[in-house]
Amino acid sequence: MSPATLKVALAGVLALLLLTAGGVWKVQDWRYGRRLAEQSVAYQADLTTIGNAAAAQQRTEQAKRLALEQRLTASDQTHHEALTNAQKDQARLRDRLATSDLRLSVLLAEDSTGGCSVPTATGAGGVVHGGTRARLDPAHAQRIIGITGDGDQGLIALAACQAYVKEVSVRR
Repeated sequence: MSPATLKVALAGVLALLLLTAGGVWKVQDWRYGRRLAEQSVAYQADLTTIGNAAAAQQRTEQAKRLALEQRLTASDQTHHEALTNAQKDQARLRDRLATSDLRLSVLLAEDSTGGCSVPTATGAGGVVHGGTRARLDPAHAQRIIGITGDGDQGLIALAACQAYVKEVSVRR
């Protein structure tokens, strides 16, 4: 074999080797390209599934929050009504005391010696069954009604706070 044929044969083998390497390269590119496309589709499907699950969870949480807000609003209205009614009752009672339509009295303890340091009020035509009673001065009665009114308002506010805490702390 002559050196020229050897060079041509070597060039042919080199060209064949380059063509084979290029073909293998192209086939690998197609295979990896297809695999990357499949991974991209799977990734998009996973993202869609995760997004749908997150949206469903958010809708559920919003529904729970809305239900809780509605229950709290109803509870607040109920306690506001109770407070308003108690205030109206207290005002009516104060008005009745101010007009002498109503008089408050206290039951006096019976002293074993029979002595009593508080004068009892007697009514002209009244028949009172039970122990001896003493009528309170209207000013003192007004103060007592004010104190009981404040206590009623405090109890109603406490009940409202307890209902709020109970409603909020319940895990649904």
